[in-house]
Amino acid sequence: MAKPATPAAYFDALKQFAAKKGLFFNPDENTVRPLIDGLWENKQRYGYPSCPCRLACEQFDGDRDIICPCAYAPADIDEYGQCYCGLYVHETVVHGHRQLQHVPERRPAEKFCL
Repeated sequence: MAKPATPAAYFDALKQFAAKKGLFFNPDENTVRPLIDGLWENKQRYGYPSCPCRLACEQFDGDRDIICPCAYAPADIDEYGQCYCGLYVHETVVHGHRQLQHVPERRPAEKFCL
């Protein structure tokens, strides 16, 4: 993905990426916008878009599993209807046929930065 110059351009690029990957954004814009801003900030800060709902270690290799969409997103979306932060949801959520559930942290504790 080319480096977008603004958060709005980044959002547009993510929409294209999501469509190619078969991912669906949460239909709640009040959830999506702050997450996009957080991804944008993390991309500017660290050079990669780490999940804004998790503490990044500031090392690409250590954070590879939480680069959005994170390694845990597919299982979370299938099981709970959304990814950990709620940016991506199951298609049935988009169409109003499924309720979102709380997603527990799947990232192993040994990967947490303290």
